[in-house]
Amino acid sequence: MADDCFAHPRLAAIYDPLDPDRGDLDAYLRLTDELSARRVLDIGCGTGVFALLLAERGVEVVGVDPALASLDVARAKPGSGRVRWIHGDATDLPPLRVDLATMTANVAQAIADPQSWRKTLQGARDALRPGGHLVFETRVPARRAWEEWTRASSDQETEIPGVGSVRSWVELIDVSPPLVTFRWTYAFAADGQVLTSDSTLRFREREEIEQDLKAHGYVVRDVRDAPDRPGREFVFLARRP
Repeated sequence: MADDCFAHPRLAAIYDPLDPDRGDLDAYLRLTDELSARRVLDIGCGTGVFALLLAERGVEVVGVDPALASLDVARAKPGSGRVRWIHGDATDLPPLRVDLATMTANVAQAIADPQSWRKTLQGARDALRPGGHLVFETRVPARRAWEEWTRASSDQETEIPGVGSVRSWVELIDVSPPLVTFRWTYAFAADGQVLTSDSTLRFREREEIEQDLKAHGYVVRDVRDAPDRPGREFVFLARRP
């Protein structure tokens, strides 16, 4: 089940304007080049920002996401016809032989259920060609990123064309490591509607993730630092033998 910020049509439509800086994707574009990947599976593609960047570079892309509202936003964007969009998750894929599978923007943490996580790793491996790679990021638990998720630090008002002013903020609901639950609130000035979206993330330790990858037949090639968030993220690079 996708969180409401991705699955609710009104919230999916404002997701990109509320988070316009996607400089975090530059590292994934460089990795795509580094691995000479020409066929990419974008797991948890959301509104399609990364998938469309790849497609613009001539890469063959499959984007999969459980939130239909987010996929509708992606399909409405220029160039969307160059991407194969699939409603579902990594267990709902047709036979593929991609060079690279990605989970950007901490998608891996959003797969909080252990069984779903294991199925995702297996589904991604099945989609890779032999020698293909899985790349994803996850926050370093010791940095306790959730301590920064306060209303005071996040409260913002954004003017969105065709929508009007939207005020948004985040608040912590529960911290029970390795799980952290928080709530985003969105207030629409145009009609006064207030919508909320609750999310739970799992903060996995590096050793746990390495063990999970090895258990599902991957070879862990590297664990890197996120160049735009040094010391705050693990970036895992795993290969299907």
